[in-house]
Amino acid sequence: MSGFRINSRNRHRVAILKSVSGVGACKRSSVSNSPLAWYISGMQHPEREIRAYHTRDRIRVYQAYSNQIAVSALTHQTFVSPPFKIERMTWIKPSFLWMMHRSGWGRKNADQSRILAIDITREGFEWALIHSCPSHPPPGSTKTEWLELKASRPVRIQWDPERDLFCNPLDHRAIQIGLGAEAVIRYVNTWITKITDVTELANTIDALVRDKKFNEAKALLPVEEPYTGRRHRCRDAACG
Repeated sequence: MSGFRINSRNRHRVAILKSVSGVGACKRSSVSNSPLAWYISGMQHPEREIRAYHTRDRIRVYQAYSNQIAVSALTHQTFVSPPFKIERMTWIKPSFLWMMHRSGWGRKNADQSRILAIDITREGFEWALIHSCPSHPPPGSTKTEWLELKASRPVRIQWDPERDLFCNPLDHRAIQIGLGAEAVIRYVNTWITKITDVTELANTIDALVRDKKFNEAKALLPVEEPYTGRRHRCRDAACG
């Protein structure tokens, strides 16, 4: 807190919650001058930076699924089709809080009621980055060039605003990685090393925030640090 300065861009980040409403802990009104300024997580981060829980050999990503898909994945320790639809692009998220924003802490709907933490190999994660392209056409590209680029890359990269404990958007962004075609086959057959159900953790943190036990909620968040690897740079402008 001692070196932090509040400016017009991040003033809303230091808001304390006044009411409890919406899906999970994600839709709440706020006021300024909060004792929660300690939670500001991202003012000093680069705008685009891969942050995740990771070890020397593994990196953790998150996905939210229906009960049917989750039970199958936990049983087999990978995704099995059916019920998993291997022909569709599947999006993995290294950011726990962005996953909470997307799924409403597992309470948004039945299709996102189970939160899974999936540990995958660093080699697989880096393969995905190397074989990626942006989810939207790069500036200046023609329609033909864009179609050719998409056809040559089985992975999509998208950067969305990172979220804080209350699902407010932060100034820096979190990476979302869409796996399709060859990439999703590699994901389910080779990259996944462990799948853990963290739905109870998500629900517990959500309940603590609802009860305004913010320090206790923050203490339960997964520790996510900048990710570096031998081949961690995305191709072209996907990670730029």
